[in-house]
Amino acid sequence: VCNVGEREQDNWLRTTFIQRRPSASRVFVELQFIVRDCNSFGGVSLTCKETFNLFASESDADVGTTFRKSQFKKVATIAPDEITSKSDLRINTEIRVVESLSHKGFYLAFQDIGACVALLSVRVYYKTCPAKVMSLAAFPETVAGGENQALREVNGVCVENAISEEQPRIYCTTDGEWVVPVGQCQCKPGYEEVEDACQECKPGFFKAAASGAKCEPCPANTQGLGSGALLCPCMDDFFRAPDDPPTGPCSGLPSAPRELVATTTQLSAGKLLLSWSAPEDTGGRTDITYSVECQRCEGAVCQPCGEKIRYDPASAGLTDTKVSVSELDAHLNYTFTVEAHSGVSCDVFLRNDLSFAIISFSPSTDPPKVTSMRLDERTPTSLSLSWAISPRPPAQHRPIRYELTYRKKDDNLDVTTYTVLLLEKSSVQINDLAPGTAYLFRVMALGNEGTPGGSSMEDEFETLREGMKGDNHRDLLFLLPSICLSLIIFFLFFFANAWLFLCLPEQLKPLKTYVDPHTYEDPNTAILKFASEIHPSHISKQKVIGAGEFGEVYRGILKVPGRKEVAVAIKTLKPGYSEKQRQDFLSEASIMGQFSHQNIIRLEGVVTKFKHAMIVTEYMENGALDKYLRDHDGEMTSFQLVGMLRGIAAGMKYLSDMSYVHRDLAARNILVNNNLECKVSDFGLSRVLEDDPEGTYTTSGGKIPIRWTAPEAIAYRKFTSASDVWSFGIVMWEVMAFGERPYWDMSNHEVMKAINEAFRLPAPMDCPSAVYQLMLQCWLQDRSKRPRFPDIVSLLDKLLRSPDSLKTIADFDPRVSIRLPSTSGSDGSPFRSVSEWLESIKMSQYSENFTCAGIVTMDQVLQMKNEDIKNIGVRLPGHLKRIAYSILGLKDQTSTLSVFAV
Repeated sequence: VCNVGEREQDNWLRTTFIQRRPSASRVFVELQFIVRDCNSFGGVSLTCKETFNLFASESDADVGTTFRKSQFKKVATIAPDEITSKSDLRINTEIRVVESLSHKGFYLAFQDIGACVALLSVRVYYKTCPAKVMSLAAFPETVAGGENQALREVNGVCVENAISEEQPRIYCTTDGEWVVPVGQCQCKPGYEEVEDACQECKPGFFKAAASGAKCEPCPANTQGLGSGALLCPCMDDFFRAPDDPPTGPCSGLPSAPRELVATTTQLSAGKLLLSWSAPEDTGGRTDITYSVECQRCEGAVCQPCGEKIRYDPASAGLTDTKVSVSELDAHLNYTFTVEAHSGVSCDVFLRNDLSFAIISFSPSTDPPKVTSMRLDERTPTSLSLSWAISPRPPAQHRPIRYELTYRKKDDNLDVTTYTVLLLEKSSVQINDLAPGTAYLFRVMALGNEGTPGGSSMEDEFETLREGMKGDNHRDLLFLLPSICLSLIIFFLFFFANAWLFLCLPEQLKPLKTYVDPHTYEDPNTAILKFASEIHPSHISKQKVIGAGEFGEVYRGILKVPGRKEVAVAIKTLKPGYSEKQRQDFLSEASIMGQFSHQNIIRLEGVVTKFKHAMIVTEYMENGALDKYLRDHDGEMTSFQLVGMLRGIAAGMKYLSDMSYVHRDLAARNILVNNNLECKVSDFGLSRVLEDDPEGTYTTSGGKIPIRWTAPEAIAYRKFTSASDVWSFGIVMWEVMAFGERPYWDMSNHEVMKAINEAFRLPAPMDCPSAVYQLMLQCWLQDRSKRPRFPDIVSLLDKLLRSPDSLKTIADFDPRVSIRLPSTSGSDGSPFRSVSEWLESIKMSQYSENFTCAGIVTMDQVLQMKNEDIKNIGVRLPGHLKRIAYSILGLKDQTSTLSVFAV
């Protein structure tokens, strides 16, 4: 159609009835078209247009040629990227989305209101996630969800001979991509994974359990069965111990110990040493132990030695090849048998009948040894003593005589007087001693001919002082001075330390420092140290609120006995995880568990000792800060926004005091509760910088855009609290701009180039000047000159204590803050229609308000004031400001409306 010279054009083209697949609620319309440049028509350019409109109408049946404009709803205004002149043909391709379809079919229609346009083709399609086998689970082709269902959950079925502990499922995105598989299938016992299928183990191989592992060859000393074997049984004469895994090798019995030798060590004391060599054949095992049995013989009669005999270290369970035997009688002969055992001989003991030795003892005539002396009673002039001797064989049980020698302790050794007594019993009372005097005593047993035996050590005993009564122990009065002195020293030490703790300045007390859990050799140690274990029975899941990298995130209730139940967020680990994935998942808990601050997300605990690992944190009702701000655009005052920023800064001050660098501070990683309290979250993700110019920090959960990262961190990987301060400045901009994306639609390369050329984000609308100046300080190129988090908290506190300081607004340039397309057209305004203009500033929901108010041209828009905008039904403060500032920008007729166009 090309009726550009005629006014009031209203030309329509409608498709035939397009049947809709029931699950396809969202379709894409791809248009190829040509639009002629209005300037090429000369004088008719004032009525000429360069856009046309796309409409849609749903229906449950084909209405034939019946056509009513009122049944169609506008989808979009279609404008060309390239305009065709007389000599240069330019074909445009545009794609638009028709959402929320629910009827059996629909029509598309195209309206021309005065353009010279050729519609070349219309392709209508919907996106699907293709049929796919992932982790041995088959998922059917699935139509992608619409705007109201960004993630469509799809259940899968395990392939043949595969099983899963829970229903395998996955999510289909609006772009037709599968994400976050949950519930991995695994091949049954006797089967292994081969190209998305489960295949039987080959003969001579086995697989005992359902897992992702491959079939293994049968271990040593086992016999292979046919295909699909679960286990390999032991060969004849080979066994598995009760504690051996059924998948391990089989072992034989050990042979007899060799070279058993008995060596006498102290014959007079009835001791000997048994030693031997290990068996020549251990049966292929390392758990060899030994036991010793003893028999004593008198003539031809032998019997067990009984409990009298002592073995050092023991008579059974020996791992060394020697044992010391004592308490033997000197007049008997003994036979010792040493047995070798292993884990497979617990019921079959191997008797080493040839591994024994016999040793004979002759009765000894040596006198016994005095082993100890004791004081029985004392007075100022007497001491009563007694002593004990070593055990004797029965043949030696006859009377013994003793020699007792004593002297005063303080006597001059040159003129010492010794007193010697011969005694028939093992006790004595010595009289006529000096009061309060110490004496040294020595006693020895005498042999048959009066020969001396082993003497005791010299012992010291003291008589009581004059006037003191006799006792059976030392006088406690001697100890009282020492006891009193010890108590005095203890109390002085206690009170001195208490005074130091209470009175010294706070900065002298030690400050808690963050400990990197990855420095632990065993990551599980860090989890046990920093996180509390929760029993799964105390957790109840309510509904899925998100899909994380490792699995689903639930809202739930934590009810621990003796505590009030609380709402929690529950992060789960999907089945089929590797040990590294489990450690990466739980490492975030090891970090969070070290923090305790009202502006840091609180860790309630973890579940690690059960099959399904979980991380349980406090539940934040309002979710992520960036989405919350976008949903409440313009509904909060600057004072409220600064209060939220103060909470974030306080949390970051706490982290920096602990020497923790966050590395990924952004509004999306701040959570908001019902009281609008902000808390820092998202800890523990490892980051690697890619080498390409468009490099982004890649984490296990996705990519972190360059636009939040400090220049030195991008260039040199210098992550410090100062780089976190740069990120906090970006968060401040996000908050004051109600969740606007930093640097808008600029590419990573454009962002880095602009920052290096000293460009900084402009002030958002209605941003207090003091707040914007703090942002600029956070974005200083020299990181040493940026404020620290304690400075930031202090400044924000001052602003909140003086609300009037927030009334001075920073200069706002709508040409920079609202990214408008380049101007074109002959009427002097950047846009051809009101709807096109509203769509560009994301305010298209007000198109009908402008139409009903009779404002249908851009000339009328340029004449509007704030009151006029309110009168047509724009009530939200944020929306009112966006429209008003856009009109202000339209009035400023500059040839380029964006400083980024260069």
